[in-house]
Amino acid sequence: MSEKYEMAPAGANGSTSHSSEADETVNLKPKISLINGITIIVGSIIGSGIFVSPKGVLEHAGSVGLSLIIWVACGLFSMIGAYCYAELGTSIMKSGADYAYIYEAYGPFLAFLRLWVECMIVRPCSQAIVALTFSYYVIEPLFPDCEQPDVAVRLLAVVCILILTFVNCYDVKWATRVQDVFTYAKLLALALIIITGVVQLCRGETEHFQDPFEHTETNIAKASLAFYSGLFAYNGWNYLNYVIEELQDPVKNCPKAIWISISLVTLVYTFANVAYFTTVSRVEVLSGAAVAVMFSKRLYNVAWVIMPIFVSLSTFGGVNGILFTSSRLFYVGAREGHMPQILSMVQITRLTPMPACLFMGLLSLVYLTSSNMYALINYVSFVNWLAIGLSVTVLLYFRWKRPNMDRPIKVAIIWPIIYVVMSMILVFLPMYSSPTETGFGCLIISTGIPVYFVFVYWENKPKSILQFIDKATLALQKLMMCVPEEGFEKRE
Repeated sequence: MSEKYEMAPAGANGSTSHSSEADETVNLKPKISLINGITIIVGSIIGSGIFVSPKGVLEHAGSVGLSLIIWVACGLFSMIGAYCYAELGTSIMKSGADYAYIYEAYGPFLAFLRLWVECMIVRPCSQAIVALTFSYYVIEPLFPDCEQPDVAVRLLAVVCILILTFVNCYDVKWATRVQDVFTYAKLLALALIIITGVVQLCRGETEHFQDPFEHTETNIAKASLAFYSGLFAYNGWNYLNYVIEELQDPVKNCPKAIWISISLVTLVYTFANVAYFTTVSRVEVLSGAAVAVMFSKRLYNVAWVIMPIFVSLSTFGGVNGILFTSSRLFYVGAREGHMPQILSMVQITRLTPMPACLFMGLLSLVYLTSSNMYALINYVSFVNWLAIGLSVTVLLYFRWKRPNMDRPIKVAIIWPIIYVVMSMILVFLPMYSSPTETGFGCLIISTGIPVYFVFVYWENKPKSILQFIDKATLALQKLMMCVPEEGFEKRE
């Protein structure tokens, strides 16, 4: 698909040393500060779920008390994974996260399969779904008593994706500022809910906490699904590792951003759920209603319309976070020869991965025309835990194979072992509970095998095909004024 490039030694061009000195090389500059790193993680984790329906955890936990315990436990488990990723991100300082780590340890084939599922299904599907959620809540106040027209919702989702694609193509700083502003907006909305909940508790609204463990699920297999649902709400804690090459002083800022972000999200998720239960009953949460909107309608009177607005702001920031990090995954995959070479190029004046951003945006627009996005995501959901668990095994593998490897951050060996064991359970759990969906997911993953052998492994392609690819790449380079990144040498 493209030529393979290897990162030059740190300091060779200033691109991998993350030096603050100005340079004239054409590459992605380290423009992401600690605050930007925090908002990337927080903004990627907190989407519409905590506002719309925390139903999944409560449904499988059974009781209010156990559901709150699981929200905290999921945050702690995510922290363990993020702690392991802090070592991986600072010892293998390449963007791409799971993909980069699996490639480094286990080679191109497994890395390609991860890239294939993530880039062709998970990321663009997720972006399309979040954009639709944004549209739904933007126009909800216009249709308070009837269903929103589907065409209007989808067209607004198109506008959302196009605007954010332009922002990400134009300037990295613009993209991080969008992420900052909309992350602050969603935290403000949740702070409003939490403060209102505290006021409700002070007023003695504790009816739904009288017997917190009533209805607790006693079947361990079913109750474990609550943990699975909770972990999906924390999905996104590893997104900073997708852009680690653009983070300023990653050895210092990566672990700081991780600790601050996940601690903050855990507190916010837990206290937001406590706040909901001061006003909304367990039965109402299980009904699947938009909990934050129901909460605000009962307590804010005519001002309830601010909640759909806040939910839409939250999802807008979520779309930006997915686009920002996913474009870097496309970019790194192309740099390793696993995607078309044009996607590994940098726009010469804006210094952004414009081709990768455009490709991500356009692929998401294609999925907006589909009605099967949710089914696809469900089919391949277990792949996320498989890839993250496999990435953490890289940490263990390199402790054995590369004991003298430079590790600015070194975690206690017990934490990756715990995380790998739990990840195995999370992979096998859906195989037991949903074998049909998991089977379809495995088939989807297997579609990447012929693609790998035809487009990556088969290097001696006919000259006519190679000439066509070169001409197409050159034409796109001229159109977008982009060139290969400086500071990377061709991988032998």
